[in-house]
Amino acid sequence: MLLCTIVNAQPITGVWKGKSRSSRIELKLVKKGDSLVGTSYYYESRTNYKRYTIKGYFDDGTNNVVWWDDVLIEDKSTRAGLNPMMAVADFNCPGEDIMKLDGKTSLRDNKDATKTPLNLQKEGSPLFEDEWDYVLNNYVTGASDPYIIDSVAMLAFAPAPVPPGYEEAPLLPVAVDQTVSVAKTKPNISASPIKEEIKKNPSIPLTVEQKFSDRTKILQTIIPISGDSIELNFYDNAEIDGDSIALFLNNKLLLQHIGLTDRAYTVKIAVSSLEEDNELVMVAENLGSIPPNTSLMVAMVGDKRYEARLQSSEGSSALVRFVKETRLK
Repeated sequence: MLLCTIVNAQPITGVWKGKSRSSRIELKLVKKGDSLVGTSYYYESRTNYKRYTIKGYFDDGTNNVVWWDDVLIEDKSTRAGLNPMMAVADFNCPGEDIMKLDGKTSLRDNKDATKTPLNLQKEGSPLFEDEWDYVLNNYVTGASDPYIIDSVAMLAFAPAPVPPGYEEAPLLPVAVDQTVSVAKTKPNISASPIKEEIKKNPSIPLTVEQKFSDRTKILQTIIPISGDSIELNFYDNAEIDGDSIALFLNNKLLLQHIGLTDRAYTVKIAVSSLEEDNELVMVAENLGSIPPNTSLMVAMVGDKRYEARLQSSEGSSALVRFVKETRLK
């Protein structure tokens, strides 16, 4: 396998096409620092597709790529079951002028779902025309500017109509420092057995386990992990107003009564105690004096820094997924 050499622009930026889960995929990836943005199409034809914005990360030292469907912005599909996906892949060059992303996909919102092989190859031109084409065509000559990329990302939420002539015909082929070792067994936390009683009598307080079970979990980001440990630092992301949170890791209560301030509350987790794919859920114990409960999580994985702004309320909890790089092998 040849080493993918970086010349003028990051080769990960571009148009990628292939299949996964019997769906044809067109992926437009744009590298912004260590992050990836862009869009994904799952399609039957040019007018029969679903389109998402995407987020992700690329490590040009290991060629590991992680991305996921973020927001559904167009749904013109007649096919059921095209749920948002996440992907973990290896960026490789098996031959001259051939670039591939080989890995696996799974459901974004269900890490225990069956994983499916993913095979994409970099192509010269897209099937779908959209706002990202400007960045892809001019990346080397200045469109790699983060301001331009962010501006185009905003335009993606108001996509242009399908160009005339496209047809329906199918296409041809530091306050606290705790080191935590996480048990791999997952208790079955069921919905609150007294939920109906609480509805009748709202004065009955929910336990933190009941809040975890009853609230919708909303994915905020996915972070690749490696090494011996990861360090998580939590801050209040707005005015200091008494926000308090609890953390659940893989359905198990990890820590609770964490008061958020402008000083870091630090948690260290041994990577060896984690699974290949892990879910960390931030549950708001209270909403402070200025709802909702907002926090900034800074994750240190080796020498890499990842930030996530998490928001929780009485109806939802923030979800972060940590994926081991060994999953690529």
